[in-house]
Amino acid sequence: MSAQFAAKRLGKELQKIHNSLPPGIELVSAENFEEWQLDIRVLDNNPLYMNQTYRLKFKFGSSYPIEPPEVVFVKLPDRAIPMHPHIYSNGIICLDLLGAQGWSPVQNVESVCMSLQSMLTGNTKNERPPGDEEFVRANRLRPRDIDFYYHDNSV
Repeated sequence: MSAQFAAKRLGKELQKIHNSLPPGIELVSAENFEEWQLDIRVLDNNPLYMNQTYRLKFKFGSSYPIEPPEVVFVKLPDRAIPMHPHIYSNGIICLDLLGAQGWSPVQNVESVCMSLQSMLTGNTKNERPPGDEEFVRANRLRPRDIDFYYHDNSV
């Protein structure tokens, strides 16, 4: 797939996003077809995430949507990284949907945001993944290059 195909697809997604987004999802920036930022909020009364807004950064490769975007949470002065057993303190997300095996070209920016909202909504554990500190200190790979082992679907 060419970068031209990725740009065409992202142009269609951006047009749809500008027209309407589900509640709790807001486009912050999309100046090009390489990187977008969106804010998400959990809409239920989950006490872990109540009244919190989180920033997501999407990076798109030239093979999007055949390959998934790289998606991470971004820490800002007014945006924390959410506490979750599948979210590392550096913002890297362990979610099969964002990996080559779990990704499908029918997915899009909106569906990824909704999946992350759902992942947060269902969480009851105020903790990081096992080995978070070691992973954050030692990892030098981009999120898309990390070979996560998905073994806990209960979170």
